[in-house]
Amino acid sequence: MDQKYSVSLSTLVNEFELNVAYKPPHYDDVKVVTPDLNRPGMQLIGFFSHFDNDRLQIMGIVETMYLKTLPSVERKKCFEMLLKRDIPALIICHGMEVYPECMEMAQKYGVTLLTTEIETSVFEAELIATLNVYLGPRITRHGVMLEVYGEGILLTGESGVGKSETAIELVKRGHRLIADDAVEIKKISYNTLFASAPDLIRHYIELRGIGVVDVMRLFGMGAVKSYEQLSLIINIEPWEDGKMYDRLGLETDYSTLLGVKIPTISVPIKPGRNLAVIVEVAAMNNRQKKMGFNSAQEFTDRINKHFEQSMSAANRKRPTE
Repeated sequence: MDQKYSVSLSTLVNEFELNVAYKPPHYDDVKVVTPDLNRPGMQLIGFFSHFDNDRLQIMGIVETMYLKTLPSVERKKCFEMLLKRDIPALIICHGMEVYPECMEMAQKYGVTLLTTEIETSVFEAELIATLNVYLGPRITRHGVMLEVYGEGILLTGESGVGKSETAIELVKRGHRLIADDAVEIKKISYNTLFASAPDLIRHYIELRGIGVVDVMRLFGMGAVKSYEQLSLIINIEPWEDGKMYDRLGLETDYSTLLGVKIPTISVPIKPGRNLAVIVEVAAMNNRQKKMGFNSAQEFTDRINKHFEQSMSAANRKRPTE
């Protein structure tokens, strides 16, 4: 079973500076557990099939104007049908008025009533994005997470392979540490993963023979970052003689995390290889690929064109029978 995450309603109220029109006694205990929202248009006319009462309910101009056409008794019935269903909160957008019938039913059923001046569509988009950050599915992976030239790089590999030492070298070169050892990866949209460090070990890194060091205190605020989008996974592995390694990089391998495919490369190491430089080049090359430029493909096309020209020249020189 997937683990459920939650965020307190009061946290969202503070973050979006919402006005609290009515605060029930249990306000501080209200939790939001889903990033999905609901516009209760159908519910105001009594249709509650497939209704999810875990969702925040958002009302805008359309719903408010519809209710304005109803007599007070009917409005009261509409609000009662909605607010008696143990919803986390009702949020009225666009600075629309709070009907007295709405306030009465909110007090009767202990439902938090909130208002905002923000336009409904804008508010919904921002709220969904924020809820995805708080409630998105997440996993923890062993590795080191860095920001290199704006790319979020996850270094993986067996313990002792040199991930932390590479990270320190990259930090000295001006790049930033996100997490060492335990990397929390969170899905915040359909194809976007963000990585961060657990609070307990944030900004710390372990170096064998030295111990645990505080990167922020040692190298300054510019050497660390709280989170970064995961763009590339680099798996560091010991060099094996006789093993075939990719020489061109023409085909891209992927790892799937939380249903999202992330480009992945394997880097074999042996004494004398400068891993920090390799990671920097890999980050820049990955960025170029996202911008539509593939060096490996261009090189292959150049070789193919050279062979085609050579074959054409050879055919032209061949004597006719």
